[in-house]
Amino acid sequence: MPSYTVTVATGSQWFAGTDDYVYLSLEGTSGCSERHLLDKPFYNDFERGAVDSYDVTVEEDLGEIQLIKIEKRKYWYQDDWYLKYITVKTPVGDYLEFPCYRWITDEKEIVLRDGRAKLPRDDKTQILKQHRRKELETRQKMYRWKEWHPGFPLSIDAHSHSDLPRDIQFDNEKGIDFILNYSKAMENLYVNRFMHMFQSSWSDFADFERIFVRISNTISEYVMQHWKEDFMFGYQFLNGCNPVLIRRCTDIPKKFPVTMDMVECSLERNLTLDEEVKQGNIFIVDYELLDGVDANKTDPCTIQYLAAPICLLYKNLENKIVPIAIQLGQKPGPDNPIFLPSDATYDWLLAKIWVRSSDFHIHQTVTHLLRTHLVSEVFSIAMFRQLPAVHPLFKLLVPHMRFTIAINTKAREQLICECGLFDKANATGGGGHVQMVQKAMKDLTYSSLCFPEEIKAKGMDSKEDIPYYYYRDDGIKVWEAVKSFAEDVIHIYYESDEVVCEDVELQAFIKDIYVYGMRGVKASGFPKGIRTREKLAEYLTVIIFTTSAQHAAVNFGQQYDWCSWIPNAPPTMRRPPPTEKGTVTIEQIVESLPDRGRSCWHLGAVWALSQFQDNELFLGMYPDEHFVEKPVKEAMAKFRKNLDEIVNAITERNKNKKLPYYYLSPDRIPNSVAV
Repeated sequence: MPSYTVTVATGSQWFAGTDDYVYLSLEGTSGCSERHLLDKPFYNDFERGAVDSYDVTVEEDLGEIQLIKIEKRKYWYQDDWYLKYITVKTPVGDYLEFPCYRWITDEKEIVLRDGRAKLPRDDKTQILKQHRRKELETRQKMYRWKEWHPGFPLSIDAHSHSDLPRDIQFDNEKGIDFILNYSKAMENLYVNRFMHMFQSSWSDFADFERIFVRISNTISEYVMQHWKEDFMFGYQFLNGCNPVLIRRCTDIPKKFPVTMDMVECSLERNLTLDEEVKQGNIFIVDYELLDGVDANKTDPCTIQYLAAPICLLYKNLENKIVPIAIQLGQKPGPDNPIFLPSDATYDWLLAKIWVRSSDFHIHQTVTHLLRTHLVSEVFSIAMFRQLPAVHPLFKLLVPHMRFTIAINTKAREQLICECGLFDKANATGGGGHVQMVQKAMKDLTYSSLCFPEEIKAKGMDSKEDIPYYYYRDDGIKVWEAVKSFAEDVIHIYYESDEVVCEDVELQAFIKDIYVYGMRGVKASGFPKGIRTREKLAEYLTVIIFTTSAQHAAVNFGQQYDWCSWIPNAPPTMRRPPPTEKGTVTIEQIVESLPDRGRSCWHLGAVWALSQFQDNELFLGMYPDEHFVEKPVKEAMAKFRKNLDEIVNAITERNKNKKLPYYYLSPDRIPNSVAV
C-alpha cells in the first residue's frame, strides 16, 4: 500500500501548540481521499515550535495530491493551534509543500493547496476552482467593510481587537494595549509624577528638561540644544518626522502678502524676492487644512487653540533651508501680522513654535494616521477579500499586511475614539482629528502615493538644487528596490499584459480598493482596473512602499529624535496666536506651551507609538515561506542584496553626522504598519 511521510510544523508563538485531536485527509486527482488521526491528547505532538513527522499509509493510489484537509477536534477546552506548514513526501520521493501560517481555532478545519502560486486561469480541475471560490466566499464574510466616520476610507467591521479573525490578531494583545503602554512609557521615562498635573505650567524652557530623557550624542539632545535656531527649524521640513509638506514656491500666494521690504535682509544673493522665486530658492509650507478645525474642548478647565499658518523658507548660500516669513492665519490683515527673523526675539520664536505645533497635528493625523495607517488597512482588507492564499499577489503582499488591521482596530478602540487617549494631550482631540481626515481625503490621490511622482510634483526632485534632502534620496532608492522586486515577481507569473487583464481576482482587488477605500471618488486617481504589467508593478510598489518605508519614515522619528523636546513639537497650545508684534514675553510663550500633565501624556504617546514590535520583521525579511518556487526565492535574494547595498550607503553617509538620517535605512523599515 502507498505510504506518505507527512511533516507538520507548529508556530513558535506563545500558546501556538495544541493538545486536541488532529486529523489529516489527503485528496488526490484519483478522486480518493483518506482521513487519518495524527495526534491524540497528551501525545506531546504539535507543541510550540515543534516539527512532527508521521508515516501515513493509504489503501489505494491517490494520484497527484491536490488538497490537504486538517481538522482539529476539541478534547477538553478551547485550544487554538498555529500551523506553519505541512510537507508531504510521496511514495515516488517527491516533496510537496503546503504553506499555512494560520490559526486553527475551536473545532474548525482548513483545506490547504500546495505552495505553488497559481492564477485563476491556471486551475483546470473543478475541485481546485471550487476550493478557490469557497475560500474567498468565506473570507468576504469575515472581512467586511464598515464606515467608521463619514468621508473616511472604509475600515474593518469590528468593534474591538477580539472581534477580528484570529489570523490577523496580535499574538499578544496586552503588548499593544495603548493605555497600558502609555502608562508604562511614562513610568519608564520617570515622568508619571507629572501625569495628572493638568493646568500646571512649567516655569521656563529649562523646566522642560525635568521630563526630557537625556541621552548623549543623540538627535534629541541636539534638538534640545538648537531648537530655537532657524537652521534647525528649516532642516526638519527636509528630514524630520514630517518631511512631506515642503514644496518649491513658484508664486507667492495673495493670501500671504510677503514683500521684498520684509525679507530683504534675509536674502543673500542680491536678488529681489521675485527673482529668488524664479531661481527656485523659495519654498513654502501651508497648513491651510487646519483652518476651521475645532480645537479640543474635552477639558473645560483648559482652553486649547489651533492655527493654520503659512511659512516661507529660503535656500541660503550654504544650501540650508531657513524660514524668512510666517503668517499664523490664512486671512491677511492687521490682526494677522507676518512675523520675520528681524522681529523681536520672542515674537519670532513664538511664531516658529506655532508652526511646529501645526506641523505636529498634520503629521499625526494626516501624514501618519490617514496616509499610512488607514490606507494600509484598505489594502489589507481588499487583499483578504479578493485574493486567495494561492494567488501570487497574496503571497507577495501578505507579509506587508501583518498586524495592520489589528493595530488600527486597537487605535479605534482606545486611542482615536471619542474620549480616547488622543484627547488627553492633543489640541486636535475631541473631534478635530476627524475633521482633518475628512478634509485631507481630497488630497489623498494615487499619484501622491507614488513616491518619485509626489517628490517631483512638489518641485523637490533636484539633488543639485536641494542636496540635503535625505528623505527624498533614501526614499527613491528604496522605491526603486521595491519596484524591481515587484517587477521580478510579476514577470514570473504574468507573461503578458493580456494575462494581467484576464486575472479576475486581481481586477476585483483593485476595484475593492477604489470603491471602498477611496469611496469611488474619480478625482482620487486610483485605477478601477489594471491592464499592463508595468502599471501593476507600480501599483504593487505603492502598496509595499506605503505599508513599509513610508510608515517608517514618518513614525519612528517621534520619540528620541524630534518630539521628546516639547517646545519643538507642542501637541497643544493654551494661548491664542499673537495678533500683534512687540508684545510677546517668555512668560507668554511658556503659558502657551502644554502644561505638565499634557506634556507627560504627549511623551508617553510618542514613546509608545514609535517602538518596534517584539520580533520585528524588517523589509526583505520573509520567514513565512508562502512562495516555494525557486525563481521567486531568487528574486527575494536579489531584493535583499539591493536593500543591503542601500543600508551600507546610508551607514557610510551618516558617519560623523550630528544629524544622521536613518529612518529609510531598510534595516530599520518594518515590513508592515504594526505600531
